Amino acid sequence: MSEIEIHPRAFDAPVAQALIRAALADLGQRYGGSGDETPVDAAEFVPPHGAFLVAYLDGEPVGCGGWRSHDDDTAELKRMYTAPAARGRGVARAVLAAVERSARDHGRKRIILECGDRQPEAIAMYTSAGYDPIPNFGFYKDAPGCLSFGRVL
Repeated sequence: MSEIEIHPRAFDAPVAQALIRAALADLGQRYGGSGDETPVDAAEFVPPHGAFLVAYLDGEPVGCGGWRSHDDDTAELKRMYTAPAARGRGVARAVLAAVERSARDHGRKRIILECGDRQPEAIAMYTSAGYDPIPNFGFYKDAPGCLSFGRVL
């Protein structure tokens, strides 16, 4: 069994951007367009107001996820992704746990996220990890198929 390593990286670092492009391409296939039009600034993922993490399996970058401040107590999960070849190996759960730990370590008490109804794998993971449905928020608040979740850290 390969060990998953997770390391902080700048949101605009080449390795992070390559994974983010793959994530957006995946979302584009599911929903059309560019995948996600949510305004995102790399500066939002700089501690202590956010963080971005990259997962490595056998030294190869295979997943990512980050958080940015939603308010003083709440983090928003963004850009969660696992490369298809690494799916089913615990990468997403490891990234999610690391993102939650980072947000908690930076004083956040809650974490929220948006995803779409065409992401059954993500929905299953989030609900099994203790996330509950919450009222929609953010860029896609009024979009059909938008689902929002949250949990206490």
